[in-house]
Amino acid sequence: QVQLVESGGGLVQAGDSLRLSCASSERTTGNYAMGWFRQAPGKEREFVATINWNNKNTFYTDSVKGRFTISRHNARNILYLQMNSLKPEDTAVYYCAAQGLLYGLGTENAHEYDYWGQGTQVTVRS
Repeated sequence: QVQLVESGGGLVQAGDSLRLSCASSERTTGNYAMGWFRQAPGKEREFVATINWNNKNTFYTDSVKGRFTISRHNARNILYLQMNSLKPEDTAVYYCAAQGLLYGLGTENAHEYDYWGQGTQVTVRS
């Protein structure tokens, strides 16, 4: 069973940067597409970014394009989300997820991910 653990969240000011990490318990996640999602209070979970298994393809939701960067270090079984120019509307619990599909391309659809972390809180103050 794949276990994902996020870290790196915190309380920052608007315009600051944070880097989220997601550590996987299994080396096999290096062969899976992975993604980041977030959920703000009172709102549904929404897609943020996805990356395919070999770092060749990424896709972002429009609101974070140009500010967030998803990447992965497969040898270390870690997924990252570099968040720059943070805005108060980025405040949410951020979750990483992995598809249980070998060599997947990644997707913005939450139901296509098989493994989820517990989330890390990001709070951006104006």
